[in-house]
Amino acid sequence: MHRRSFIRNTGLATAGLTVLNFPIFGKNAPSNKVVVAVMGVNSRGNYHVKSFSGLPNVEVGYICDVEDKAIAKGFAAVKEGAKKPTLVKDVRELVTKKDFDALLIAAPDHWHAPAALMGVANGKHVYVEKPCGHNPYESELLIQAKNKYNKIIQVGSQRRSFPTLIAAVKEVKEGIIGNPYLGKAWYTNNRKTIGVGKNIPVPSTLDFELWQGPAPRQAFQNNIVPYNWHWFWNWGTGESCNNGNHEIDCCRWFMGVDYPSKVTSAGGRYAFKDDWQTPDTQIASFEFDNGKAITWEGRSCNSFPIEGSGRGFIIYGDKGTLVNTGGGEYKIYDTANKLVKSIKSEVAVDPTNTVTSTGDLELYHFNNFIESVRGNAQVTAPIEEGHKSVLLCHLANIAQRTGSTLHCDTGNGHIQNNKEASRLWQRDYAKGWEMKL
Repeated sequence: MHRRSFIRNTGLATAGLTVLNFPIFGKNAPSNKVVVAVMGVNSRGNYHVKSFSGLPNVEVGYICDVEDKAIAKGFAAVKEGAKKPTLVKDVRELVTKKDFDALLIAAPDHWHAPAALMGVANGKHVYVEKPCGHNPYESELLIQAKNKYNKIIQVGSQRRSFPTLIAAVKEVKEGIIGNPYLGKAWYTNNRKTIGVGKNIPVPSTLDFELWQGPAPRQAFQNNIVPYNWHWFWNWGTGESCNNGNHEIDCCRWFMGVDYPSKVTSAGGRYAFKDDWQTPDTQIASFEFDNGKAITWEGRSCNSFPIEGSGRGFIIYGDKGTLVNTGGGEYKIYDTANKLVKSIKSEVAVDPTNTVTSTGDLELYHFNNFIESVRGNAQVTAPIEEGHKSVLLCHLANIAQRTGSTLHCDTGNGHIQNNKEASRLWQRDYAKGWEMKL
């Protein structure tokens, strides 16, 4: 699928997209205009700026970032637009503006939930990239916030909007592979060492105080910004929440499971000896009370593929198997491993792309959010589902960090009878930045 053809067809009832009840003047009527603000525009957020500004009758009214080069990228992404967005560096000021409808969050992980809470508390709908919380408590709190303020919170689990995968879930639920009892998810990459950082003066182009925001203060060093914060627990959540989140979510979606009864994790920082704190190698397993399980294999520093792809998921059933290799495609095999169905993807997958591994397929998800803001659709990845999926990733990290097997309440996923692990359910915040409803 090409961006132009998608944009041309978004007003039609194309496969997987439901566009209903537009005003008499249509989607492009002034009354239907949606104005968004994008927080974090260096990488993923820059893709947000480009993509949302290309959707019919959507305007990027504000960009929010704390680093000069990122800000320049954000403005460059809409240089051909009819209106130049306004820069507001501090999200606390941004959310008080009355002339935009939705906040799009693509800042570092430690900002996702705090900014989302600020957004809905100030009357904004929110699109928040994965993970939807730096820890389990935060995404639980967002569910409460969504209900309290009656605003939409859409999570960046883009595959839930892919028409082919929506169709595949329906097929699985109708029994095409029988009882789906095991899901296997994986992600591989060839990330290099981040070295041992040096404490240096903060560059004049970066407001590091505001960049840290809710996180407890740590000294600046030269291997944190702009990307390697992912591998430090103070700001990031590791590869499981960074990439595993997507395919783990798909396994849970396809199998119809919610909260686990048991979680284990094996792995560590194996490839290099440097400042990287989170696992670069991790194999996590999640067991559920209904006789089902999910496993996730993450290899950040060894890109040898599975099923010929650096990412994907497999659903094993008692009457067959479904295989996805990271995008919108899938294959179904019978119990004799004979291929019985093959669905191609409109877009080739690039698993190592740190901006978008599935390209313009993500426009389906962005469009779903905008149509939900307009009142014409329901979000495909609401915060309630996003929380359940990211919780598995957090539990894998907690099991890894504590070296323990976690036993969980299958009603809400809370850790049982393990004080050390339960302490990681929440985090400490910088003074004055505590998350509160």
